[in-house]
Amino acid sequence: MFGDKVWPRYRVRERGQGASLQSEQRLWGEFPGLAMGGAVICRGIRGATTVEEDTPEAILRGTRELLALMIRLNGIESVDVCSAIFTTTRDIVSQYPALAARQLGWMDVPLLCGHEMEVPNSVAMCVRIMVHWNTDTPQEEIHHVYLKEAQSLRPDQSLASEIDMDELNRWIDEQLANLAEGD
Repeated sequence: MFGDKVWPRYRVRERGQGASLQSEQRLWGEFPGLAMGGAVICRGIRGATTVEEDTPEAILRGTRELLALMIRLNGIESVDVCSAIFTTTRDIVSQYPALAARQLGWMDVPLLCGHEMEVPNSVAMCVRIMVHWNTDTPQEEIHHVYLKEAQSLRPDQSLASEIDMDELNRWIDEQLANLAEGD
């Protein structure tokens, strides 16, 4: 698109054309999807859930379940996450939901929290997540996740009957234990 004016480090070209081995390893090591001829682009993954009450424990538990399910269903690795935005309805103020991502090991991912706009008759006590994920997964293969009362936001995306919550919570407990061991 820009010819030779593209910043060389990010120029998409065939492997082995006009670069030293060291620069090839640096470029293709950082962008393995390009080395394999694939296109890695940023995709958005949406999710939402509701929490029972406005307490730090309830907010973190609900957010961990939602994010863990998004991670597991899509095969997300934190190194491939560009950023994530967490929003809540205005009736949730006791804890930043993004802390749940840190608890699941997303230490280097930029995270942002905010409140949703107030819309009459909207879902109450709702946590929403938008993950920006660098992937070669086609858009139609992305699994968006809507749990509990938030299923009403996207009934077509409901997975409630397919989820083994016990297995998911075991995985979350493993992540929390790994985090505790790292302290």
